[in-house]
Amino acid sequence: MEFVVEMHNIRKEFPGIVANDDITLTLKQGEVHALLGENGAGKSTLMSILFGLYQPDGGVIKVRGKEVKIGNPNVANDLGIGMVHQHFKLVHNFTVTENIILGLEPKNLGMFVDIRKAALRIKELSQQYGLNVDPYAKIEDVSVGMQQRVEILKMLYRNADVLIFDEPTAVLTPQEIHDLMGIMKNLIKQGKSIILITHKLKEIKAVADRCTVIRRGKYIGTVNVKETDEAEMARMMVGREISFTVDKKEQEKGEAILSVKNLSVMSNRKVLGLKNFSIDVHRGEILGIAGVEGNGQTELVEAITGLRHTESGRILLKGSDITKTTIRNRIRSGLAHIPEDRQKRGLVLDYTVEDNMVLEIYDTLPYSKNGLLQRQAIREHAEKVIQDFDVRSGQGAEAIARSLSGGNQQKAIVGREVELNPDLLIAVQPTRGLDVGSIEYIHKRLVEQRDNGKAVLLVSLELDEILNLSDRIAVVNSGELVGIVNASETNENEIGLMMAGVRKGEKA
Repeated sequence: MEFVVEMHNIRKEFPGIVANDDITLTLKQGEVHALLGENGAGKSTLMSILFGLYQPDGGVIKVRGKEVKIGNPNVANDLGIGMVHQHFKLVHNFTVTENIILGLEPKNLGMFVDIRKAALRIKELSQQYGLNVDPYAKIEDVSVGMQQRVEILKMLYRNADVLIFDEPTAVLTPQEIHDLMGIMKNLIKQGKSIILITHKLKEIKAVADRCTVIRRGKYIGTVNVKETDEAEMARMMVGREISFTVDKKEQEKGEAILSVKNLSVMSNRKVLGLKNFSIDVHRGEILGIAGVEGNGQTELVEAITGLRHTESGRILLKGSDITKTTIRNRIRSGLAHIPEDRQKRGLVLDYTVEDNMVLEIYDTLPYSKNGLLQRQAIREHAEKVIQDFDVRSGQGAEAIARSLSGGNQQKAIVGREVELNPDLLIAVQPTRGLDVGSIEYIHKRLVEQRDNGKAVLLVSLELDEILNLSDRIAVVNSGELVGIVNASETNENEIGLMMAGVRKGEKA
């Protein structure tokens, strides 16, 4: 049996942590091989070694039967190995073509970059693989899903045969995920081989042939996907049984903590992104906001949290009008926010974990005294969050936030916001990019907030998450409220129709 790639007994250590401890993975020609593991299990590290971003401390890599040393990504490219990273590496004010040929510019008479020739080749590739990408579009003007296709084209343009996808669906809408699965199947039909790093079991079932599981840096096993159910894969990944449903008891809701009245907000495109929108969120309830991405959720959240100016309408927190107050005042009045983009809005990546844990409260006792930061108190606070929320970091509170895996960054943010003990917790995509163990844990913590009499506003693109966690669901479409339904009296179908703009009771 000819393997395109073999990685045998790979070891990689970082300060304070063994990321890969004797891991073996083999990729057959023409297969989709899933690499499954919790956040921080060592998946991205293993693939970064194959792509030449890291050098292994031990072990052997073979490509098409020959032992190789992959000193950097250019060597990987020459061996036909390409990688789409979880956080894309694109220049935003460049066009698609400029991004794809960066570093490979075709020279005309040795002087000029022949953009037209490159664009034609990109158009051909785009058609061949069903990617429909416009070679002349600017990156800043296209959707996240389209940016990902540009990353895929970047690999194909360099003639890669082995394609590594690192958490490719973490930032996509359900429709884009569906399209990406189709693209992967096309790539395989055209003779490519794919390694898919993920922790979404549904996706593995949909496209993968085999699946290798790693846990805390160790190899657990490789299984045939068709013969293995999701529960078994989850057990291999986490090391225990996982509950896919959320336990929550019925409870009476209290007074409205948040009232949004006739709110209109401009979008970045200078049109109304939210139109005349009204909702209440009560003590002791989780109100879910369901909708396809880009239908006003961002404008709503940013208006409530103070990140965006409102055109008209009012926002009341515990009865007092906060429409025009500062962000700091809103936080002091009992609002906490788990933002959608953990790296842009959630953390200062080059600060330590402990400094990130006091971003909102560093100027209050016991963290500062007479204008001086109290390091001991800050460290103890951070260690409590790390402990309570199982944030795994090689160097504890002193680790730089950038060095944590995406899922651990997310857990740190959730911990920080819950520790504020807010009256209103706004959770936007709280489990985006998390593995089943972490999702189960964060869901429990959100329900616990509700049970403790807090108001929780949950914004998520994952329909299962909205249906599982919410008491009531508000559906938005094109910036307008389509309707509000009780979670116990609805289903995925009805919510899906409402997301498309069909009001409850209407015929599609």
